[in-house]
Amino acid sequence: MRNSTCLLQPSLATTVALPVIYSFLFSAGSFGNILAVWIFSRQAPTKRTQYIYLANLVTANLLVCSTMPFLAAYFARGNQWTYDSVVCRIANHFGTLIMHVSMYVTIIILCSIALSQYATLKKNRVTQYPQVVNENFYRHILEKFRQPKFAKYLCIIIWLTVFSITIIAITFNVQAKAMGEFHKCYNIKIEIGGLVTRIAAYFATACFFLSFMTVLLSYYSLTRHLSKIQKNTCIGEKHLIYSRVKRNILVIQMILTVCFLPYHIFRPIFNILSTNDDCLRLNYLVEIKNFLTCLAAAKSSLDPVITLLLQKTFKKSLYGLFTKSIPEHQNCKDDISTEETPEM
Repeated sequence: MRNSTCLLQPSLATTVALPVIYSFLFSAGSFGNILAVWIFSRQAPTKRTQYIYLANLVTANLLVCSTMPFLAAYFARGNQWTYDSVVCRIANHFGTLIMHVSMYVTIIILCSIALSQYATLKKNRVTQYPQVVNENFYRHILEKFRQPKFAKYLCIIIWLTVFSITIIAITFNVQAKAMGEFHKCYNIKIEIGGLVTRIAAYFATACFFLSFMTVLLSYYSLTRHLSKIQKNTCIGEKHLIYSRVKRNILVIQMILTVCFLPYHIFRPIFNILSTNDDCLRLNYLVEIKNFLTCLAAAKSSLDPVITLLLQKTFKKSLYGLFTKSIPEHQNCKDDISTEETPEM
């Protein structure tokens, strides 16, 4: 790379603001997600599709949170560590690997949850309207996302695929770094990466936009269908189901838009502009990338709050910690309602 001799000089935004933000996200995210794990382990039926997705989502959140202390230390002290030090290698290799694996596992699982929610609409439409063969085929595919067995295998495949791609990229990147001499841990090679890292970043960006557009089209299709049937028929009790599905898909869309979209819009721009020789520009680009990565990581700390707002069983269980009494008939009623319309 032409800019390999550029020395990064982190500003106070990197050495102070990012460590403070990551420390706060670590505390809030760890507490919230551990609480979610405890409540789900006591209340959640393990064979229900929605909880399979949520369990994997919480696992990814906890993994992201586990990297935050290393990332906070890296941004605070990385410019003082030597490249060959143990703390530098742990902070970069562990932090980078787990952070990116968990990020893309989260994105794909969120897309899967949206499809399982959208399948609820298709399931309820099947008894009301005659469908053509092609639509029946698409409905059959969608219905797979509501099946516990399929959800388990899908999550396993997601984890293995994302792990494999990330490990390959990190391995090639480490080998490329071994050929050069670097004095500081916080350097251009680590922050930009090699050719394989760039290719993996483009692939990951394409994966994100595929998931993003899938959720967006699901929401658009659902909104259009609801508008159509509300004009022509009275959907009665089904209205509550459709409203919940629409709300849940909208929340997923907002998460993808607020937390992940800025990073994935900027990442290709970063890859292109980072080949320039302007060292000052590179410093700015790297810091913008790191803050947008932090924004994506913040999603892991916000998830318990979102779950509290959308998941009735989780909310009642949390209230039960303080009241010590959750009526059995209410629990049964919630289980019945969430079976038909999975909550986030």
